[in-house]
Amino acid sequence: MKRLFYPTIIMSLVLASCSSDDEAGDVQQDIEVPTNYVFERGGETTVQYSGQTTRLQMTAELIGSFKDFDSATEESLLNMFAHVEGANDFDNSELNTSGKNIKSKTAASVDYFSANVAESAEIKADFESFISQQVNEVFPNENAAATAGVAGQIADGSSARYVTGKGLELNQAFAKGIMGALLADQMLNNYLSTAVLDEASNREDNDNLMLDGDNNYTTMEHKWDEAYGYLYGDPSIPTADPNSALGVSDDHLLFNYLGVVNNDEDFAGIAQNIFEAFKTGRAAIVAGDYELRDEQVTMIKEGISTIIAVRAVYYLQAGKQAIAENNMGAAFHDLSEGYGFMYSLRFTNNPNTGAPYVSSSELETFKTQLLEGNGFWDVTPETLDSISETIAMAFDFTVEQAAN
Repeated sequence: MKRLFYPTIIMSLVLASCSSDDEAGDVQQDIEVPTNYVFERGGETTVQYSGQTTRLQMTAELIGSFKDFDSATEESLLNMFAHVEGANDFDNSELNTSGKNIKSKTAASVDYFSANVAESAEIKADFESFISQQVNEVFPNENAAATAGVAGQIADGSSARYVTGKGLELNQAFAKGIMGALLADQMLNNYLSTAVLDEASNREDNDNLMLDGDNNYTTMEHKWDEAYGYLYGDPSIPTADPNSALGVSDDHLLFNYLGVVNNDEDFAGIAQNIFEAFKTGRAAIVAGDYELRDEQVTMIKEGISTIIAVRAVYYLQAGKQAIAENNMGAAFHDLSEGYGFMYSLRFTNNPNTGAPYVSSSELETFKTQLLEGNGFWDVTPETLDSISETIAMAFDFTVEQAAN
């Protein structure tokens, strides 16, 4: 079967980027790619992405609060989403002092939404709707059995899943959807956008080592690091060598699924390829090689987009299998995760087109197909296969590869 990623491609690039000797004599290249994500100037780090770490922590705590039946309210959850500096919204007091929030960066990229504010507002409203439905529809039925058209709990082995009347687990829809609407959108369509990296005099300033205010980095270096932070910014992930934490970090967002997809033999090497591309692109910025930088952007966009697509197909197929086994709790859980990842496809970026791999209109059709009538209670294997095949075809892998 076809593999999407080839580690030897990146390895060759790294070796070619360093100084080496051959029979023709010394060959000195300008680009030196470090083993780890370590970049310094004057003996001090130039890497900083604390804002991304803050938003990842806010997102994680908000998702966890979706099942706080005892104390969470619609107001408290919406306030966590749209946090205002100084408000006591989070258990982590450091987050409360921050002026950052999740909502302002959701569907807010330069490339996709600077001229599309109406859709941005609709997407933000979707995530607020997930919150409101959870409190107003699911919370009151915490102890009731879910049935078609009626929210409540449904058994999934020894666990209980809490779903809407359509079978949708809203915490899963929010969690997997925000990976695209916040993390991927900011990473791929904002901070790695040429419009952001090369904004105004960024190239000239970077060439002349014009630092950003009192900081030890150029503006372009910092924008690149902010993209890096949306993937690797959880505090449990080592800054320099993040892949050492694959499968063992506390992250349950995009980095977690980077590890999951990397463990699939059909996509083995994707984690290292993305990491190498981030390192190489950052080294290229230091050296002022913007062609090499942009080559790495292409690889990152393809890699991150593929992670989202693979998991969308995986969960839709897992849900189909659970339905066949009449395990509806497991089916609804898988389909809810699949729905969220499918939602995130809107924020993928095909570098060949500069647009999502699957169009917004197609995704709206898929959402309708999954949730029309009684939603997951009525969804058919044919519908799940059709959606899965369309997604897989757009990314040039097979349903079977993703469903392993």
